[in-house]
Amino acid sequence: MVYGPSMLPTFSAGTEWILEDALSVRLGRPLVRGELVVLDSPRVPHGQICKRIIGLPGDVICVDPTGTDTNSKEHVLIPQGHIWIAGDNVAASRDSREYGPVPMALVRSRVFARIYPWKSRQIFRPSVTVLRED
Repeated sequence: MVYGPSMLPTFSAGTEWILEDALSVRLGRPLVRGELVVLDSPRVPHGQICKRIIGLPGDVICVDPTGTDTNSKEHVLIPQGHIWIAGDNVAASRDSREYGPVPMALVRSRVFARIYPWKSRQIFRPSVTVLRED
């Protein structure tokens, strides 16, 4: 289940049911920028969160803690074994802007599809814009 405003508009603030793919994570299939993932919360014991992967090891991420300044000058290099995650609704999300780079070991599954509510069912594909790739 996904609930809360941090992933608006991808998921509504109400309860939505998702289909997760945990097997590919366990088998070591590489994570991809733009994928939706479920991971153990870096802050809440036994809690889980759903976020989008924004950065992979070796990426440099431009960070704006408020989610409003597109010209932020703060940058973070993502270390090996870590990812940068963000909610789609950055103004209402606790994510890597607060946690910093998150260990890949916290990722439990990929979000494959939304299955409830039925009228909103959808299969998810990675979605993110890379500004520059060297």
